[in-house]
Amino acid sequence: MAIRKSPQLYTIEQYLAIERRSEERYEYLDGEIFAMAGESIAHGDICTSLGGFLHSQLRGTPCRVLVKDTKVRSGPNPPPRSTKGLFSYPDLVVICGKVQFHDEHQDVVLNPIVIIEVLSESTESFDRGEKFLRYQEWSPTLSDYLLVWQTRPAIEHFIRQPNGSWSYHLYSGLDQKLIINSINCELRLAEVYERVVFPSEETDEEEA
Repeated sequence: MAIRKSPQLYTIEQYLAIERRSEERYEYLDGEIFAMAGESIAHGDICTSLGGFLHSQLRGTPCRVLVKDTKVRSGPNPPPRSTKGLFSYPDLVVICGKVQFHDEHQDVVLNPIVIIEVLSESTESFDRGEKFLRYQEWSPTLSDYLLVWQTRPAIEHFIRQPNGSWSYHLYSGLDQKLIINSINCELRLAEVYERVVFPSEETDEEEA
């Protein structure tokens, strides 16, 4: 979420109609529409790596990984002319079993198991704050939420506990690896960040 499209409020029906005839992607929060920002090379490399690793590990299982263009609803089933709810585009979504959709258009999913967001300066506060709060409250199938840094090799992993609380784990450094037990997948940070040049490395090269 980065650029507000208009100061006016839109109903969910209006938002979805705009989305379905537009070549651009927009997120929606309580009546406001936001244009999606572009991505950096590092962001694209990280997403591609994550998608590839998860896809290979999920082959032959009931789970699938969907990258970037999958819209997720986090909110109650909206009545007509409602403006309450979040429709977002996570960087990666894992869904297991039959996909549940918002409506007959089958372009908004309801049952993510894992959501991964690659952090950027323009979206980090939203990814950590209101977006994650909505995911916790309105995505009961969600078991894992991962925040992946661009500026350093670090992944934050939030895991839903049986009592509804969330545990937190930080994996920092290229020698680290983490397990997503809900889908039986492993992520090695050295592989996730294989093509990424971090800002500190760019500075060192300039000074040399």
